[in-house]
Amino acid sequence: MTRPGWKPCLWTALVAAMLGGCASPDPDRFARGASIASVVQTMGRASAEYAAPDGGKALEYATGPYGKSTLLFRFDAAGQLLDARQALTELQFNRIQPGMAASEVLLQLGRPSTIWRLAFQQQSVWSYRYESPFCQWFMVGVGGDGKVVDSAYGPDPVCSVDSPM
Repeated sequence: MTRPGWKPCLWTALVAAMLGGCASPDPDRFARGASIASVVQTMGRASAEYAAPDGGKALEYATGPYGKSTLLFRFDAAGQLLDARQALTELQFNRIQPGMAASEVLLQLGRPSTIWRLAFQQQSVWSYRYESPFCQWFMVGVGGDGKVVDSAYGPDPVCSVDSPM
């Protein structure tokens, strides 16, 4: 014999679990000075790790090539949290300047959604998807010397009806 109402309770629990899995972690819940170990314990294994010129490092938590969220946690040389933020925002994109090293772009934005080569211009284009009211992405041109040549916003090809992506 089953209890009346068990199916609605099961569905409610299932939906709550699914929505909880979709929620983006809040980088603001980590206090400045938190240890690398405490961040990794809460967030899990990082999708990438980048060395900073000052001896510190950054841990990246990216949502993949079609994701529009990348959390970056920057630590000093002692392994203490300096800051944690969503990297894929126009504020962060606008900090990318010609002449920056590609390694600085990775520290600022994390890994790109896609990279493709423009042979004629002798550069690679790194593209970043992000939340926007428009279907666009941010692109960074990186020259053969590993320095930023230029950057721009453009339409994301995934939104095109004819897109092979």
